[in-house]
Amino acid sequence: MAKLTSLKPRIAALAPRIGYAPGDEKQRLRQRDATVAWRAWYKTARWYKLRQKILLRDHYTCKRTGVLCIGKYPADNSAVVDHIVPHRGDEALFWDENNLQTVSKAYHDSEKQKQERAHP
Repeated sequence: MAKLTSLKPRIAALAPRIGYAPGDEKQRLRQRDATVAWRAWYKTARWYKLRQKILLRDHYTCKRTGVLCIGKYPADNSAVVDHIVPHRGDEALFWDENNLQTVSKAYHDSEKQKQERAHP
C-alpha cells in the first residue's frame, strides 16, 4: 500500500494584501514608520537633544493640564514633547523650539488627537 503525502502549504508564501489587523497599534506604527519619511526624524540624536531641552524648559510639567510628567512610558503621566502646530512633514516647523511643548501622554493621546483629527 502506498504512503500518502501531503501538499506543502502555500498560503504562507503569499504577500499580505490587507495591511495590519484592526486594533494592532504596534503594527500600524511600524507600517507608518516604514512608509512616512519624516518619522525617522524622531529617532535622531538631534531630536533627543531637542526633546530634553524642551522638557527642561517646561520643568516636566504639562502645558495643558498642569500635571507633573514624571511617569515612565506608557504611564498616563509620562512626558510627550508635542508640536503645537502639526508639522505634517514641514522640516522647519518640526525643529522649531517655539512650536514644541511638554504635555502628558494622557492629554496627547486623547484631547490633542481629537483636535488634530478635527482639523486635517
